[in-house]
Amino acid sequence: MLTTHNQQSEIYAAQPRRNPQSSDWFNRIPKVGLHLHLEGAIPLPALWQLVEKYGTAPELTNLADLERIFAFRDFPHFIETWVWKNQFLREYEDFTWIAAAVASDLAAQNVLYAEVFLSPSDFFRHGLELPRLVEAVRLGLDQVPGIPIRLVIDLVRDNPPGKAAAILAQAAELRGLGVIGVGIGGSEQLYPPEPFAPVFAEARRLGLHTTAHAGEAAGADSIWGAVRHLKAERIGHGTRAFEDPALVETLVQTQIPLEMCPISNVCTGVVSRLEEHPIRAYFERGMLVTVNTDDPHMFGSSLALEYRMLVQKLGFTHDDIRTLIKNGVRASWLVQEAKNQLMQSIETDPAWRPEKV
Repeated sequence: MLTTHNQQSEIYAAQPRRNPQSSDWFNRIPKVGLHLHLEGAIPLPALWQLVEKYGTAPELTNLADLERIFAFRDFPHFIETWVWKNQFLREYEDFTWIAAAVASDLAAQNVLYAEVFLSPSDFFRHGLELPRLVEAVRLGLDQVPGIPIRLVIDLVRDNPPGKAAAILAQAAELRGLGVIGVGIGGSEQLYPPEPFAPVFAEARRLGLHTTAHAGEAAGADSIWGAVRHLKAERIGHGTRAFEDPALVETLVQTQIPLEMCPISNVCTGVVSRLEEHPIRAYFERGMLVTVNTDDPHMFGSSLALEYRMLVQKLGFTHDDIRTLIKNGVRASWLVQEAKNQLMQSIETDPAWRPEKV
């Protein structure tokens, strides 16, 4: 079992104070994020305002109490805490509020493009409807100009496939609001991917992109299921692919992108220490690896910190970090012309090739 408090203390200690004008290269370099959950990316001061709004957590008296909630024994405890957090998102205006806060946070980190998960079924119990929910999120995102953010609807594998299919049918009508694809997150250790194969086939027929969390809370078989049965275009995490050498070779040959989230994997106990994370081995084998934050404000992380820790703990170079960022552009669901434009924006950014780092 992960000694999460110790591991997260190390991560927090490495996190520099956020400052958009920072001279720190990891903060300044242009970034791309492909695996980011809106509900897990809420800056804690914004979430605290929702806690105060609803007043349903008497055990929390200040922001420091809220920060202490986000320390996890293991992956199931993380899911439990995720559900607890979502009690503070009840009205459409709450989603406009958090979307604007998340977009502002990304802009401050020089994130030039992001594809962001939204898990709508978590909020149907409050009477919220998917179309209006996405409208509310888009309203918040659009309050921050200059950072294109596309939405990926998380069908959540804890839902039965029939419910996921119903959500998909609605999501397909929301492409005008920036919905670009669907995925399945949730309790991977309990719900394998195979039953969702018809849902993913329908998503492809409707013209939506697909990704699947796999190889995080379950092993290589889960990744095989996402590849063979779901035919997912990307794999969320893929951390445990090393358990099957044939799978590793398949991922190298097919170049199916991995949306890797190293700090998340430490915080949820998927790996015990960052030094033991397989991302370095995957990168050296030639997999199409991207680096992401997953639920950054539940883990005290950021893309800058992810890059910094890869350099400090796993021997990545600054050129390697640049390659990982370019991989994010390649693996994105932008059309090729937009990818070219994004790559040009990244490579002409003043921080891309600094004289000193």
